[in-house]
Amino acid sequence: MYLLNYLYFLIITLVGLKFLTMKQGVMTNPLNREQKMVMDGPEMFWVLTFSTGLLAFSAPAGLDLMAIRLMVLEIFCLVGLFICKRSPQWTPATIFYSIYILWLVVGLSYTPAPGYGFRVILKYLYPLLIMLFASAAVRDKEVFLKAGVGARMVAIISIAIAFIPYIGRLFPGVFWTGTAKAINYISMCIFSLALFYYTKEKRKNLLLCILFMLPCILWVFRTSIMGTTLALMTFFFFKYKLKSLPVIFSVFILFIVAVFTIPSVREKMFVNSENVSIEQFRQGEISKDDINSNARFSMWEHLENRFYDGKELTGSGVGSVQNYMYSNFVFGGLKVPHNDYVQILCDSGIIGVVLYLLVVLTVIIHSFIVYQNNSDVAIRMSAIIAGSSLAGVALTMYTDNVVNYSMSTLSYPFGFYGMMLGLIKK
Repeated sequence: MYLLNYLYFLIITLVGLKFLTMKQGVMTNPLNREQKMVMDGPEMFWVLTFSTGLLAFSAPAGLDLMAIRLMVLEIFCLVGLFICKRSPQWTPATIFYSIYILWLVVGLSYTPAPGYGFRVILKYLYPLLIMLFASAAVRDKEVFLKAGVGARMVAIISIAIAFIPYIGRLFPGVFWTGTAKAINYISMCIFSLALFYYTKEKRKNLLLCILFMLPCILWVFRTSIMGTTLALMTFFFFKYKLKSLPVIFSVFILFIVAVFTIPSVREKMFVNSENVSIEQFRQGEISKDDINSNARFSMWEHLENRFYDGKELTGSGVGSVQNYMYSNFVFGGLKVPHNDYVQILCDSGIIGVVLYLLVVLTVIIHSFIVYQNNSDVAIRMSAIIAGSSLAGVALTMYTDNVVNYSMSTLSYPFGFYGMMLGLIKK
């Protein structure tokens, strides 16, 4: 069955190439399904690419289709920037991100593993190219909505395949792993919540917002639960500012209650789940030692001792951590550190961490400013989605390997931010 992924990859690549080089095409209007709308090639390519980021097309043997698909899409985005008649929009966020990529390239000069370093750079490069391409391609709210609704539809299909018995066996490797999907659902949850507030389809979008919250709870993915919680809190702060504090506090309380009252979550969260309670949390009696980190804390300390200590500013070079973990049997055979910030720290030092955090904070702050100072509904929607979803996804980077799945995770907040820039230009 995995062999079909080669066919799927070939089809979607050829369709993407066709769309990118077309002068114009026709798609259904997302605001009125009975109407058609004319779009140029870059717009059609954007809708296809943004809608299908959850498709991994992995294969257990032979070519690494996921890596090849990532590289192909990056080449298409670069070519698309030249084909598109509209210019990409530069902001402090895109500039900081470009400087960060340049710093990673510098890291290739002193890394012990340039091959792994190049692959790491490709994973970080994709969200930047998505952001720039979206800012050039998107000028109309219909394209923004078409891309968002398309991505949400694919996410809904992935949930159906994951939870309907036996269907998942018919599509092995087509979608990204459960971890990547759960992080993707953070953006889709916020997108649905924005549509709830700014469209007439209230009930449908509220139900879909709730739907995208459920998998991380049912799968007991603590990282995604925390990311979803922060994304929701950020969304309400964008919308209501200081008036949102009671709502934010309520969301936080719901998160704490979920951690201590849902048995599967509590058992995974704590070393001795039977001996912890909300009362202990309230009194500050729960410490770091009570949290079940699955040896993450020890692994992070080991990696920092090996690659960060003594090289605090620059790290050991991009790709150092991946090379070490792939070339040696460490921590039971783990291949990833389950913390992107620790990996950045070890690979690129304090300079790398500061540059990347500047990118994240600049996107969130800029999105907040745009949301507060713009009356256009599409621009406000893209701004609140970009800022809120990135806050949640950036938090998940602390305990997961989000960058490894950048096609299905980080590309969505940055994609919404890029569409916001394009809509502002229009």
